[in-house]
Amino acid sequence: MGSNNELSPEQRTELLSALQERFEQNMKRHPGLEWGKIQAKLESQPEKLWSLHAMERTGGEPDVVGHNAKTGEYIFYDCAEESPDGRRNTCFDRKGWESRKADSRPETNAVDLAAAMGIEMLTEAEYRALQELGEFDLKTSSWVQTPAEIRARGGALFCDRRYGHVFTYHNGAQSYYASRAFRGSLKV
Repeated sequence: MGSNNELSPEQRTELLSALQERFEQNMKRHPGLEWGKIQAKLESQPEKLWSLHAMERTGGEPDVVGHNAKTGEYIFYDCAEESPDGRRNTCFDRKGWESRKADSRPETNAVDLAAAMGIEMLTEAEYRALQELGEFDLKTSSWVQTPAEIRARGGALFCDRRYGHVFTYHNGAQSYYASRAFRGSLKV
């Protein structure tokens, strides 16, 4: 990535091409939407392109999953079949990360990584909405935004899909696993 969260012309072209191809291959995720309008909106917001590039670079395979007619925003979610490879092995948040011994900490945490990428972690409701568009996280799991009252007690929520159902679980926020990352959303 370029400096100041800007993409090079080559990165920009490559990203837009990948997004368009994914959009066209998965029309059931966004019926009635037109790529040309989405691309025009993306091109007018380079900081959003940078965030989508970060989602793509970490294995999220972002795609359009909706449009808010009131605000005019297009909604992108990570649509990779499994939780993004480049975001695994993360504690839930900084407090959870700091609670681990220094020699047993993962590289980062999900909340800080999402913020650095300029995206939001999916809520439990958004995760369930994503699962209406396909079957995701059949072998992995994804951290989701956690209510303050659960987090205040040391816990954090994650979701996955098993046995044809979507499940929500809890874990200590300091835990991390090779098969758990997080899925993000971005409004453009």
